[in-house]
Amino acid sequence: MVYLNGEQFDTAPLINAYPANAIERTILAQMTQSGDAFRFKSKDALQFEVNLRAKTAEAAQALNRSGMDFTVFHESRCNETYWVRKDNGGFLLREGASPAAAIRDIFQNGRKYGTECATAMVIVFYGALLNVYGDTLFNRTFPSIYLMNWNRMDPLLQSVGIPKDVQSLIIGDRGYFNNPDVNPQTPEWQGENVIVLPGGLYYGHGIGIATAENIIAALNGNRKDGAQRTAYLMDAAGRPNYNELYRQYAAFTPSPQPTARRSAALNWPPFPAPRRGARSGV
Repeated sequence: MVYLNGEQFDTAPLINAYPANAIERTILAQMTQSGDAFRFKSKDALQFEVNLRAKTAEAAQALNRSGMDFTVFHESRCNETYWVRKDNGGFLLREGASPAAAIRDIFQNGRKYGTECATAMVIVFYGALLNVYGDTLFNRTFPSIYLMNWNRMDPLLQSVGIPKDVQSLIIGDRGYFNNPDVNPQTPEWQGENVIVLPGGLYYGHGIGIATAENIIAALNGNRKDGAQRTAYLMDAAGRPNYNELYRQYAAFTPSPQPTARRSAALNWPPFPAPRRGARSGV
């Protein structure tokens, strides 16, 4: 359910303000129908979260298309024009490099990069924020970036790495497929971090864009001998600090958050059909 200043909010007029095929309509409907409470102090704050969730789904699609490889940390690689690869396999923003340009480069030149699935999730959220914030505010908000799974995250994104129990996953959430009986010889298949997409699809780095059934099948194909437990999607979501992200945005942007979608910093086409993929680079 959606609450505005403590009162249940009728989202129908806002839903109808978006085009019929807009992803924002689906997000608002999911939030309205969820058993979880989504609380906002203003309609602008609500629209900001809806917009950022939509951009998160689009960023996941874009990263999937970028050509970035799945690799374990000791084999990770990056474009050293923008990033310094550290001994632990993480990527530190190079001194003097523009944070916005560095994140954009991952989406535009993904074949120069390789990393594991948790770091890919963080990259997705940075890509979404770049599209919502624009270069100036993004650079001001994230002057230093260290890409290294959940261990070196900006405080505004730390909660993405700390999933909380939810009654329903919403488009733009970070979810997790757990593989409790993983084969110890293939620990990279112990689970799959995913971004929730429209149409019952999920983006997982290395698996690609697929249904829950296909992701579970891929994980189940990498279980130890005699395994009895199937992989499954956990009822938990990692979400950024939308309220604080909106506060930063509102302080920088004097005009109200528009209902219509903003022009994006990166141009992303519609979602592809689901596919069953396999990890590469391992």
